[in-house]
Amino acid sequence: MAKNKKKINRWNYLIFTVFVAFIIGSYFLNFDLGARIGSNFMIFARDMISILPPAFILIGLFDVWVSRESIENNFGHTSGFKKYIYAILLAATTVGGTFVAFPVANTLYHKGANYSSIFTYVTAASLVMIPMSIMEASILGIKFTAIRIGVSLPLVIISSIILGNFFTRIGYKIPKAE
Repeated sequence: MAKNKKKINRWNYLIFTVFVAFIIGSYFLNFDLGARIGSNFMIFARDMISILPPAFILIGLFDVWVSRESIENNFGHTSGFKKYIYAILLAATTVGGTFVAFPVANTLYHKGANYSSIFTYVTAASLVMIPMSIMEASILGIKFTAIRIGVSLPLVIISSIILGNFFTRIGYKIPKAE
């Protein structure tokens, strides 16, 4: 198992090295496509460096400060429909999109949230972030944003229930990080 993991890590480093060499070579050879890819990569990397460290600090604080009992009571199997409301509210306040949503979802899972509330949270994090919704409403109108959210959220909850039941039925467990 460890040998296979080292082999995968080597491949990852090799692919990244080839990518960096391609970008550097593109700048020296004035290859426009490669230069644009490099420029876009640098913008993306800068954005991630500015978003991820504070987000991971907040996720760590969330992991430490929020008790397992609180997560189980509000996102667990016995919490009823309120788990979907809480998942949507948490998702609406999550800044950083799915880059932050997946680590939070992992923390929720390991503290006792059930699959359907986690799926609702992750999907809603892409749909109802408050800053994104405000910008969308200012550009496309409040009516459009309200209709989009009003149609999307019930579908998110229904699909989350279906997926949650499926994952529970097959007995799937998310592995704990090593």
